[in-house]
Amino acid sequence: MDKENHWSEINKDVAEIAKKVKSKIDEEDLVEDLKDSFKKTVESTTEIFKTLINTLESTISDEEIKQDSKKVVENITSELKSVIDQTKSKFTETTEMSTKFEEE
Repeated sequence: MDKENHWSEINKDVAEIAKKVKSKIDEEDLVEDLKDSFKKTVESTTEIFKTLINTLESTISDEEIKQDSKKVVENITSELKSVIDQTKSKFTETTEMSTKFEEE
């Protein structure tokens, strides 16, 4: 009986480790999906702003309005870039901290 209990405990331990491994794989897949989604969103937003600037240049004939409009779009782009850089930095820090904890 004692051996059976010992094997039962080993089976429980193995099952628990298997759950942890599966959970880790699922987390890594989720992180990769989030990274890909974030990257695609940034690329899409970049294209939108490029198109907007091209549209402003081709449709507005008043030079002063054109320059002011471009300046507004460039300021928005700059602010968005700053937010994206901060987000990347936080994401990288979080990923690195997670990796460090897992190694310990």
